[in-house]
Amino acid sequence: MESTWIVIFPEILLAAGGLLIFCVGAFWLHRPGKLLFSLALIFPAGAAAASTFAPMAGMTLSGMLDSEGYARLFSTLIASITFITVLISFRYSRKRGFENDEYYGILLFAALGMDLVARASHWLVFFLGLELLSISLYVLIAIRKDDPFFGEAGLKYLITGAMASAFLAFGIGLWYAGFGSLAVSTGIAGFPESADIPIMLTALALILVGIGFKISLVPFHLWTPDVYQGSPAPVTAFLATGSKVAVLSFFIRLCFHLHDPLWSAFKPAIWIVAFLTLVVGTVTALSQSDLKRLLAYSSVAQMGYLLMTLLAVKLESGLFALAFYLIVYAAMDLGAFGVIASMSEENKDRDALEEYQGLGYSRPWSAAVLSLCLLSLAGLPPTAGFVGKVLLFKAVLQAQVVGLAVVAIAMVVLSIYLYMKVVVSLYMRPAPVMAPLPAVGFYEQIGGFLILLFLLWSGIAPSPLLSLISRILPAGT
Repeated sequence: MESTWIVIFPEILLAAGGLLIFCVGAFWLHRPGKLLFSLALIFPAGAAAASTFAPMAGMTLSGMLDSEGYARLFSTLIASITFITVLISFRYSRKRGFENDEYYGILLFAALGMDLVARASHWLVFFLGLELLSISLYVLIAIRKDDPFFGEAGLKYLITGAMASAFLAFGIGLWYAGFGSLAVSTGIAGFPESADIPIMLTALALILVGIGFKISLVPFHLWTPDVYQGSPAPVTAFLATGSKVAVLSFFIRLCFHLHDPLWSAFKPAIWIVAFLTLVVGTVTALSQSDLKRLLAYSSVAQMGYLLMTLLAVKLESGLFALAFYLIVYAAMDLGAFGVIASMSEENKDRDALEEYQGLGYSRPWSAAVLSLCLLSLAGLPPTAGFVGKVLLFKAVLQAQVVGLAVVAIAMVVLSIYLYMKVVVSLYMRPAPVMAPLPAVGFYEQIGGFLILLFLLWSGIAPSPLLSLISRILPAGT
């Protein structure tokens, strides 16, 4: 029992942090913003440390949670994402009027839901974790009741989230009907040869639809640009990174354990969705003049690259590339949306590309962070995105998915123009006459520095991170 408590200590810290923040807000008359902010930083940092150093114990809680290397890698990543999100939220939440216990407490509960999804080895834990993070995100997106844009974005995410949950619940029900178990890997291992393959494939198709809504796969992505544009910028960063990392890490584990004949029959569906996601995400982003919407369609395209590599998940290089690129993707999107948060005004975010013209001279630090994140998203050296793209294409070509790899390479070329369009605005367009830019907060600078350092370090000298992942992955998926 004692070892079980140690293994689930990251989840205990996130839950305790959320509850403590709510208690401070309820019983402290003036709701001290700095204390709430400090608590919201301490507990994710503790959860990241606990995930890193806790002993490995295989499956815990009757086989419902995984505590091996793969699950702990993403548990640490989710806690780190939460930590950076809190850093970029300090000035933004104070300026926009929601620096309170509700925001920080619900943020930690959303992180708890993401952590449960990433570590789930049982469909019940996955679904409960997914609902916890979804409900928390509904509230975070619409955190200011008097802001119509936040409310509209929250309603759109609520409707699509409910649809995704319905598809997933039906798919999980069919999974149980076919496998006779709600365990993920052990249920697949006990797959009877006499089972009804059409029922199994229907279950997988419904699960793919539900997950497609959550991670913005085409054609289930239509909510993404509206919700990204209407949400508070730190919440958009959290939604674009944490929730997608959690859900994708679980989906990777599921596909890794699928075997023939199910895997061979399921791969064409993944191929088609990956193709559509790559093409639609990249081409649609080209016409965007709003930075948040551009990054929204960019995130759709990034999911296409990851889904393409999922076809190589059975290879060691495929699993390795997916893990590396998910870590890098989280840093890239956190940095980009963090700059948007740092540039926000009291009543609105600076979304239009014209508002970023000349930023390279008036705010060189913010422009440098944004530029590096965009160049990394494009896959240009010497950034971590370049190393990640190389690993993705290497794995896909080894799996002989040549046609999709050619399409993806063409989309990479188009995306270079897409991201360079923003960089050109930063450094080669005259600044428009507009209100003075706000000063970048101290905590935002810390968050930007950490992201900048990580993207450059992982691009110039990726060996430490690559070695860490190679040691962790064999420990269990």
